[in-house]
Amino acid sequence: MEDSFSHSVACFTYESGSLEFEDFPRIDETVWILGKAYHLIRDRSELLADIKSRIWITYRKNFSAIGGTGPTSDNGWGCMLRCGQMILAQALLCKHLGREWRWESREHQNETYCKILKLFLDRKDSCYSIHQIAQMGVGEGKSIGQWFGPNTVAQVLRKLTLFDDWSSIAVHISMDNTIVVEDIRKLCRTPLFTECASPKAASASLENGGTTYWKPLVLFIPLRLGLTEINPLYLDVLKKCFTLKQSLGMIGGKPNHAHYFIGFYGKTLVYLDPHTTQPVVDINKWASIPDDTYHCKHPSRMNIMHLDPSIALGFFCHCESDFDDLCTSIKQVSRTNTRHV
Repeated sequence: MEDSFSHSVACFTYESGSLEFEDFPRIDETVWILGKAYHLIRDRSELLADIKSRIWITYRKNFSAIGGTGPTSDNGWGCMLRCGQMILAQALLCKHLGREWRWESREHQNETYCKILKLFLDRKDSCYSIHQIAQMGVGEGKSIGQWFGPNTVAQVLRKLTLFDDWSSIAVHISMDNTIVVEDIRKLCRTPLFTECASPKAASASLENGGTTYWKPLVLFIPLRLGLTEINPLYLDVLKKCFTLKQSLGMIGGKPNHAHYFIGFYGKTLVYLDPHTTQPVVDINKWASIPDDTYHCKHPSRMNIMHLDPSIALGFFCHCESDFDDLCTSIKQVSRTNTRHV
């Protein structure tokens, strides 16, 4: 697998010996980014600020050896692991800061944002580091340095969230194209007087006469939308998933070449590409985290027909009413697709 910018052809062109980024086209069309709609002309600055505020995680080099003797870079094998980090990071931003949060420069770093970002740094003691994901993948039958599929990375992230007491989220992976509602309710409904029940959640539950509270849910839905290439019958439904307010986007891409998809317009998917190798960030050298390399100013784009059929959708439900609304929306989207088949 090649390094750096070689695969991001949807993002920029090569002219006169230099790289020039392609901007979004100035056309009368709406682009959807993780449940929010922007007009490509009128809302341009808001669109770019939203995309830049997502946590962008790429290949890194010169981090400590995984497992003590393993690789010190994930170049060539870690793209799906990085996409898994990005989709989970988006869930944690929603959980701790809200969907409307926007990133600012290092001089104005939010303490909660820094705490989220530290969970993904390339250190063996970070909960969701490349070290933790790669080593946890061994239990899923993946040796360190081996490429993951969407379902494998979702399974690994589910296990790692059990060690993240601060975020206190529930992860459910719906297999066989089926969402078992009662299984998810049992997972997320937690007895009120536990360590993971925040004072705010406990107070709200007591006021409503409840004895349980809802543990915020990250829902992964692995899908295969065709055999060797994506079936066009699924495209409209796939795009509508990005319009749902609970959307965390999608991980997938091409065989052995993963991307984190955050939106679409027309037949074009918008994604964050992990295939850029950057030096490891050493936070011990800085008073604040040098986080510019964790935010992408130029997202990539590709034709939706070039998508590999193996994907995993992600959704975040902060409360039970969010989950109920998501179930209703998915049913409506499914019925729409059935009528067109």
